[in-house]
Amino acid sequence: MASGTLIVHPGALGDVLQAVPALRGLRAAASGAPLVFAGQPRLGRLLVDLHVVDDARAFDGLGLSALFTDVPVPDALTDFARRFARLVSWFGSRDATYRARLAALGPETIVAPPAPADDTPVWRHLVSTLGLWSIAPPEPIAPLRVAARAPTRPTLVVHPGGGGAWKRWPVARYAEVIRAVSGRRTLNVLVHQGPADAEAAQQLLALIEGRAAALIEPELPDLAAVLGTARAYLGGDSGVSHLAAAVGAPSVILFPSATRRRWEPWSPTAVPIEMTAGGDDVAPVTRELASLLDTGEDPARDGLVTGAAPG
Repeated sequence: MASGTLIVHPGALGDVLQAVPALRGLRAAASGAPLVFAGQPRLGRLLVDLHVVDDARAFDGLGLSALFTDVPVPDALTDFARRFARLVSWFGSRDATYRARLAALGPETIVAPPAPADDTPVWRHLVSTLGLWSIAPPEPIAPLRVAARAPTRPTLVVHPGGGGAWKRWPVARYAEVIRAVSGRRTLNVLVHQGPADAEAAQQLLALIEGRAAALIEPELPDLAAVLGTARAYLGGDSGVSHLAAAVGAPSVILFPSATRRRWEPWSPTAVPIEMTAGGDDVAPVTRELASLLDTGEDPARDGLVTGAAPG
């Protein structure tokens, strides 16, 4: 008998994390029925690890491309889709053929764009596609804790990278802020470097020589673990910043004015700030970050590490 929900969302890290409130809403309404995510494998593993979904499948392995054509639907896709009582696809909404053929596979089907056409926050848009307007912004995700050496000092994690160059805050400004907040505090500073962020991360490390260590390309669950126990996080409009906010890191996140309203995180632990052309944003960023760092000690953050500790 069909049960549970299949979620199709092949987007990037930040896009998928904006769906967490909707996924939680689905789970709350599902009365224990399974929630299965189909997207990028590493993101599916992260959502399972964080207990946001029950299982994950690789988007590329489902055969959904057949639904954009008039070729017969693969038996494997038909059999898989009919295991579920509901199919939700935040993919393919512009294609009438895809919408119609997907609808033929399940008793209840929702196909909607992964982002709104207007300035509605993305997370609210995704919630609304499910008819869950009444849902409140959820609390951050709590990563599973495993035994690891506790940090001896509060940690500030900084991610200077990002997708497009137009969304990145200048590295020199990151350095200015780090110097200001670390000058009078006992503080570990970790500069995160993802696969596409080597230039920005290495430039920042050079500018603040001796003040920081590098955290280079950790697996996403390990990165979530580090972020989940950080005293504070600083970064730009990126998937890593959305992860920091999602796991409850007190975060200062820089956004271009064009993306702030739609893409600011749903988590109440994030402070979004608009970038400026002339550097007038350094003072408010420094002020907000210092305030987060000076907030009372949190034993769950400063005394426990989830996942693997940075090496």
